[in-house]
Amino acid sequence: MSPLVPMVVEQTSRGERAFDIYSRLLNERIVFLGTPVTDEIANLIVAQLLHLQAEDPDKDISLYINSPGGSVYAGLAIYDTMQYVKPDIQTICVGIAMSMGALLLSGGANGKRLSLPNAKILIHQVSSSFQGQASDIEIHAKEIIDTRNRLDEILAQHTGQDLEKVAR
Repeated sequence: MSPLVPMVVEQTSRGERAFDIYSRLLNERIVFLGTPVTDEIANLIVAQLLHLQAEDPDKDISLYINSPGGSVYAGLAIYDTMQYVKPDIQTICVGIAMSMGALLLSGGANGKRLSLPNAKILIHQVSSSFQGQASDIEIHAKEIIDTRNRLDEILAQHTGQDLEKVAR
């Protein structure tokens, strides 16, 4: 079952126009992440950020986050795009920003990151479940450690905290 998406009706000189709420928000340069971070969601958000940059590279974009986190690599695709595009990205936590959601929240422009009063932000260690031969597990463990180190570097960079403090 697909989620219910409200429609917004606008009156124009030509009559009525109906938009789904997400399209209407996009017209106002608002992107909403309200799900776990998956490859599909990351592709949609990356496309929206690139579209808004092409539309006006000098006007800020707002990214509202209510996400329990999700795929590290999908999240890093969003994060990298946030850093790549010219417009400042304002990040706002509404509800929760957990795990990758918290990292995306931290990736907003300096001075343009905020959370609403009852929002919750959670950061945790990278986790994985992997089975296989010892050599495969060793390779996978190294990848997890490298990924954790990179995520810690990103958080330290955007929060101004020491890397050692973030890694704890």
